[in-house]
Amino acid sequence: MLRLRTSEEESNSSEISRLRHVVLQNDDQLVDEMLCQEIYKKVINCRGGWGIAGTPLHAAVSKGHLSCLQVLLAHGALVECVDVKAQTPLFAAVRGKYLDCVLALLRAGANPNGNPSNNGSPVLTAAREGDVEILRQLLIHGAEVNSRSKVLLWTSSARVSSGPLYLAAVYGHMECFRLLLLYGADPDYNCGDAKLLSSVKQPKTVLEMCLRHGCSVEYIQLLIDFGANVYLPTLIIEKSTKQNEAVELLLRERGNPKALTSQCRLAVRRYLKKINKIHCIEQLEMPTSLKNFLLYKTPPLIVL
Repeated sequence: MLRLRTSEEESNSSEISRLRHVVLQNDDQLVDEMLCQEIYKKVINCRGGWGIAGTPLHAAVSKGHLSCLQVLLAHGALVECVDVKAQTPLFAAVRGKYLDCVLALLRAGANPNGNPSNNGSPVLTAAREGDVEILRQLLIHGAEVNSRSKVLLWTSSARVSSGPLYLAAVYGHMECFRLLLLYGADPDYNCGDAKLLSSVKQPKTVLEMCLRHGCSVEYIQLLIDFGANVYLPTLIIEKSTKQNEAVELLLRERGNPKALTSQCRLAVRRYLKKINKIHCIEQLEMPTSLKNFLLYKTPPLIVL
């Protein structure tokens, strides 16, 4: 049986409650004064509160109280503490869409991938919610771009293992979708966990799921541009106009090999991903035109 509180948390419940209350009121000065007292200092990382019991740091980020978060960190609050669902303060900040809190936690050394015992991850949450800037900061700080959920999702006809690309696509977050690909997301992604995949009948790639969900042709084009295997999907033609446009694009791509320049770009990007430098393209010592090419940036028009 899951024990929601430790013996220390049980015996100091009143102090924990008082500290949490002041944090939730966003009284950073009083929080600072309280944490100078030994009685409150010893419960700074204790869990309490109704529902999903969390630490005072969880309470601060749940409301986006940056000043209280900073005071707690200054007094030694553990940035990797977890609530009873193994959610870190960073996870809570991402879920609440509090960018300033996310940045403060990342700068304090928070793991951008969250806690491995949790079913989700900050990247999955940001991709699902469509928060581009938070997603960008997580990826800049080294978050796993092919993060996966431990929970299989049910579609209309199959169970699938969801990744950030899948969530960004089905929720219609184009900017997040493109950002994930730019940071090296696998365009053929499906969960790499053999045990988990064995429980899924006919695992589907992102391209197949985009077709199944009737995502716009822009999603299909991006997957093709970033090197998705166009021969993997089993095409099921339905009456959806969007899907028909996407299928026509896919069939044209199957009949026309990629240009050598595109193949070179993909090869360089794959190598940069392999050596964990895909996020450093802007810092590479090469002409701006080549960096823009690797980042899929359209060159500016020159007016004569």
